[in-house]
Amino acid sequence: MNESLDPKAGSDDASARPDDETVFASRSATESATQATPHAEPLPLEGLRVLDFSQFLAGPSCALRLADLGADVVKIERPQGGDLCRQLYVADQALDGDSVLFHTINRNKRSFAADLKQPADLERVKALVARADVLIHNFRPGVMERLGLGYEVVRDLNARLVYATVTGYGELGPWRDKPGQDLLAQSLSGLTWLSGDATQGPVPVGVSIADIVTGAHLVQGVLAALLRRGVTGRGGRVEVSLMESILDLQFEQITTFLCGDGSVPRRASVNNASVYGAAPYGLYATADGYLALAMAPIPRLAQLLDCAPLAAFDDASQWFARRDEIKAILRDHLATQATAHWLARLEPADIWCAPVQDYATLTAHGGFAALDMTQAITNSAGHSLTTLRCPIRIDGVVLKSPRAAPALGEHTAQVAAGWQIDATPTHPTE
Repeated sequence: MNESLDPKAGSDDASARPDDETVFASRSATESATQATPHAEPLPLEGLRVLDFSQFLAGPSCALRLADLGADVVKIERPQGGDLCRQLYVADQALDGDSVLFHTINRNKRSFAADLKQPADLERVKALVARADVLIHNFRPGVMERLGLGYEVVRDLNARLVYATVTGYGELGPWRDKPGQDLLAQSLSGLTWLSGDATQGPVPVGVSIADIVTGAHLVQGVLAALLRRGVTGRGGRVEVSLMESILDLQFEQITTFLCGDGSVPRRASVNNASVYGAAPYGLYATADGYLALAMAPIPRLAQLLDCAPLAAFDDASQWFARRDEIKAILRDHLATQATAHWLARLEPADIWCAPVQDYATLTAHGGFAALDMTQAITNSAGHSLTTLRCPIRIDGVVLKSPRAAPALGEHTAQVAAGWQIDATPTHPTE
């Protein structure tokens, strides 16, 4: 093994440790053909090698963001079937047999097929682990240990590796073995009692928010561990869970609850948008659509909207306690005119407001076009779809990559050659 990639090289001797910048530059020079980024300048993580064992959303979203930032991300997939997300269809949309969701969350990655229950394939994967910088998985607690790829084993293979794990609810406690699924985490966390009005039952968030936030937290942990490795030469273990991430997302509401009298949050009965938010915070029907109103002084709204009944609420201390009364007045008044009518009054006065858009009006708006948020991605068969790009800009450059998600095992031989391991698979993909 090249000394610069030796996981045990100089772990306690700073002068002997491989330099990440040197290693990454060397890899970038030899592996540039595997990258799908059209950027003139090297991306921040170019040369970083990531093994992605994860499936569905949380782990793959972390790996996706690392790929967007330049890392070479290799998905390790079962030869038969691969990532289960390949068959997780949303609105029955597919591209060449794989779900559009799979392509959205696994674009700009390569696929390496391996049956981890076969000794020969396991050894090949261990050879990849010895040459990697980051390993990501989201198996339930104990699965990687049974496969022979637990943290203690992997650390002996590669002391510089950052070992990143996603679980549903952590390694301990009564929820340890419960399925780590987004809707379940939302339901257990209290989040579903924050949306909707007081007359409704629990309302889940309409996107896989636990998965996506958890993936973002994992990115943060991985980058922090890599930064430490640049100083100490040591890798480490990064752990996140859906439950911890969804609780952290609610830090404002849970802190308010913990510092209160023990009463659970009470949603507004009228146009609830924040359980602890005062009036006018909410969405209001107008004559032709909807209007969002954030924080604003009620007497000022009374003047701007020509709504005399609001003038009685001149004491700011009433705006939370009597929010349902205030919001009911606003609801009835705003329904009398079109959204544009109210915006013409409120926006010049710097009142925080906005029209409520659906996807059709959003994507037709000039503001959406100015963000340049979409990109076309194309698979190896030449078939394309449109999705969103990375939301990060580096040095003013929008980060896009045209490569769709890989076919199962598409890059097994390429990765084996580039990473200099045995190129003979024991089981062909199906």
